[in-house]
Amino acid sequence: MLIISNKAVQEVLVGRESEVITAVRQAYLRHAAGDSALPHSVFLRFPDDDRNRIIGLPAYLGGHEAVAGMKWIASFPGNVRQGLQRASAVIVLNSMRTGQPVALIEGSTISAWRTAAGAALAAAVLPAAQPATGVSLLGCGFINTEVLRFLRTVHPGIRKAALFDPDRGRAAAFARRWAGELDVTVADTAEAALAAHPLISVATTATSPHLDLAACRPGSLVLHLSLRDVPVDAVLAADNIVDDADHVCCAGTSLHLAEQRTGNRGFIRAALGDLLRDGAQHPRDPHRVTLFSPFGLGVLDLAVADLVLRDARRRGLGVELPDFLPPEQTG
Repeated sequence: MLIISNKAVQEVLVGRESEVITAVRQAYLRHAAGDSALPHSVFLRFPDDDRNRIIGLPAYLGGHEAVAGMKWIASFPGNVRQGLQRASAVIVLNSMRTGQPVALIEGSTISAWRTAAGAALAAAVLPAAQPATGVSLLGCGFINTEVLRFLRTVHPGIRKAALFDPDRGRAAAFARRWAGELDVTVADTAEAALAAHPLISVATTATSPHLDLAACRPGSLVLHLSLRDVPVDAVLAADNIVDDADHVCCAGTSLHLAEQRTGNRGFIRAALGDLLRDGAQHPRDPHRVTLFSPFGLGVLDLAVADLVLRDARRRGLGVELPDFLPPEQTG
């Protein structure tokens, strides 16, 4: 068993955004082709607690060297007030020959990077008529930090960012971190941020819809990463792209609520993997909002974790525990 810490994960990944995007793209393509197994995620919730949760995402991703495993990720929004990250995670990878666990990897960075890479892919495949020069970020935490970096990988012309966070201190700190690279403004309201740029990333800790999209410019792309922000009427008015309809229409997401109201999923136009398969761009509808709502598929975590494991082994990173498993039977 190889134990790979966050420090080692960072050492492997930093500066390799393009490789991560490629790995995530390949995972989407394999999933779209049916070369994956993706059971529904398991949500562990707690009595009298509607904010904290732990989610298990088991998955199998095929290919020349298939990989299987599971991400176990906790979301405790109150951590932020204590100076901790909201989410913490571990990823277990299993041998496809024996089924034995072969690696335990700290997963918070991998989870954030695969989320950001998926958002960047959507932004690349669903372009506006004009190249992106700015982005609006609602939620100034770890996820949107990574999303901004990855968006600049696929849209290097981004020079401006408009921020909104109910915690003005967090928004100000976010702005300071990027002030040397971008023209950053902090909006007074969510609506002002939505109106600032036609490329928008929403990564909040919301548990119920609160964000009307009426302020968005026609033709905007909203990367709805936190999944529960947008009211049903706004979902139904949008051009909806998802990562997997079966997975995203569950657990009280905005799209799940829309399905419950309409009794069907006809409001979903396509899955991102299907759009990627033809290798073409799919320009956004210039007259309405395009809403990308990714549940966050476990195959994406496996793709990035496998990249980390291979490079960590090559570079001698991590701590090997040779006696982690029971000894081999001899008789």
